[in-house]
Order: sequence, then structure tokens, then C-alpha cells
Amino acid sequence: MMKNSVIIFLSIPIILLGYKQTDAQIDTTTIKKTNPLALSGYVEAYYCYDFNQPVNNTMPGFVYTFNRHNEITVNLAYLKGSYNTGRVRGIIALGVGTYMNANYAAESGVMKNIYEADVGVKISGKKNIWIDAGVMPSHIGFESAYSPDCWNLTRSMLADNSPYFESGAKISYTTDNNEWYVSALLLNGWQRMQRVDGNSTICSGTQVTFKPSEKVILNFSTFWGNDKADSVHQTRIFQDFYGIFQVTKKFGMIAGIDYGLEQKSKGSNEWNNWFGMAIILRYKPLDKTAIALRAEYYKDENGVIIATYAPGGFKTSGISANFDLSISDNVVWRIEGKLFNNQEKIFTDKKGYATNACPIGTTTLSIAFQ
Repeated sequence: MMKNSVIIFLSIPIILLGYKQTDAQIDTTTIKKTNPLALSGYVEAYYCYDFNQPVNNTMPGFVYTFNRHNEITVNLAYLKGSYNTGRVRGIIALGVGTYMNANYAAESGVMKNIYEADVGVKISGKKNIWIDAGVMPSHIGFESAYSPDCWNLTRSMLADNSPYFESGAKISYTTDNNEWYVSALLLNGWQRMQRVDGNSTICSGTQVTFKPSEKVILNFSTFWGNDKADSVHQTRIFQDFYGIFQVTKKFGMIAGIDYGLEQKSKGSNEWNNWFGMAIILRYKPLDKTAIALRAEYYKDENGVIIATYAPGGFKTSGISANFDLSISDNVVWRIEGKLFNNQEKIFTDKKGYATNACPIGTTTLSIAFQ
């Protein structure tokens, strides 16, 4: 009896160890099973004050984000559902806000509320090659409608006057070490879901991104095509280049430049051109705070992108400074002061006089959740 008791006693640790190992195997298996479906959302409320006090309560016509004066309103709010198995991916996001009103004005019906809707398939078992189609974020520029990705509170003139979104299809390839990303795109137009009536052509674009280290990103994007009806066909050629440099843990810099050409008329050998540039410096004194300064300039003498009645066209510089405070991991408060200056006095002050200055103050409170 004593012998049997000893055997049973000595067997208990072995039995318990077996249970422990089995439980560990079950836990590991459970961890590896990830849900391909995810739901996320974003809300960004803002108050903006234009010291010229526009009668229509709208910012100058070349501003497409945070464009309402003296109102507490929403720039962008969306709900996003995503699906990703590693071989198939898809996103649908429906949005509202003044950003949507300004940038989707040319779209019809419910299309005005599609922030993003695309599907992608990985076409190689060994290499990271994808084909995606639908309504996608633009391949142009270092800023997007989603503020947490942007160093400044408001967007630059470069961002506001180039596509925020695009519709079409693209094929993309990312190297195994993530240093290079290249893509080629077929598009329905310049920030359009639907082509212009009477347009039978497809536009195209390319993107090349090089990340030699975690501190440097270099990007070159292009657009080529006609965004008008065939009867007035005018080819547009656009190039965007930028670099993002995280010099130290606390200090970073972005430099971007845009250059575009468009035929003066159908079949013409003469071209109108426009040009823009921006430099941003950001300093993070603490983990939850950031200060950013931006200097920018935009020149469009022939009104290809920004039309004005000024004899010299659009020649505007801008400076801005903002302060960010992360209240929590997903809630951010920001405040910014900005000044536009135009040589041709294209602005109107509160007394109705033409002026070359447009001072603006903006503050936002945003939350991202998933």
C-alpha cells in the first residue's frame, strides 16, 4: 500500500506538467488565430477663425480642409471596416464632415460619403506583389486627410491642391527588406471617382518610395493624363517629390516640392505650369507634446489648379506654427496659427477691402479608436 502511495505521489507532478504543457499548446494555437476583420473609427472636431471674417464663413477657395470660419464643426469623421488574410485585403470607410463636403463636391449621390473602398489580392506566393482596385488614398504627397499622420494641424497648399484620394487600380511591389516600394496606377482622373462626362481616356500614375533606414524616407510620384472632356483634351503631367528625415529622436524635417504642366489647349505644343514647395520642422520636447513650423510657397500664374482674377495669377506664401498635446494614446488636442500672404491682394478683409494677408487660427480635438 505504501509503495502504491509513493508511486501515485510521484506521478502527480508529471500529470500536472502534462496538463501545463497541453494548456500552453492550446494558448499558443489560440494566439496564432487572428481575426481578419477589424473595425476602426476617427472623429476630428475643430474651430477655425479667419481674421478677415469672410461673409460666407468659408476659407479662401484654395483651402479644402478645416475650411469653415467661426464654427465649431467636424472636419472628418469616419467608420472603417477592414479585412486582411495576408493574401486578400479590403477596406470600406464611410465619412462625413467639411473635408468630405469640400473634396467630394464633384461626386454624386452616396459616392460623396465614400472615404475609402478598395479590394486587393496578393498575386505572388513568395513576393509582396499586390493588385488593388477601388477608391484609395492618393499616391501623391506626404500629407493625408487623416491628421495623426500629419505633422501640422492644417494641410499645406501642396496637399490641398493635389489629390487626397483616387479611384482606379494599381499594382505594387515591396521588397523583402521593405527598403523599396514601387507601384503603377490606372486612374479615373485627378481626384475623381467618376470620369468627367465626355472623357474616354484613362489617366496613369507611378510611385517609388525608398527607405534606406528608419530615419529617412524618399518618395517620387507622378500623374499623367487628361482630366477634361475629349473635346477640350489637355494633357496634364505632374511630379511630386518629398523627403522625410528623422534627424534625432526629438527633431525631424520634411521637404516637399510639386511641379506640374498642362497643355494650354487641345493639341497645343505650349504648356502652362505651376509649382509648390513646403518645408516642415518638428520638435518633440516630451513624449506627449510636439511643436511644428511650416514654410510654404505656391505659384500658379495661369490658374491651372488655383484660379484667381489677379493679373499675376496665384503667388502665395504661407507660414504656420502648431502645438500638439496627446491627452491619451488616442486623443490629441492641437492649436495652430497660420498666415497666408499673396503679392496680388487676392483676399478681402472684414471691411471689404482687398488685402494681401490672411491670418487664421485653428484648434482641433480628435479621437481615433479601434
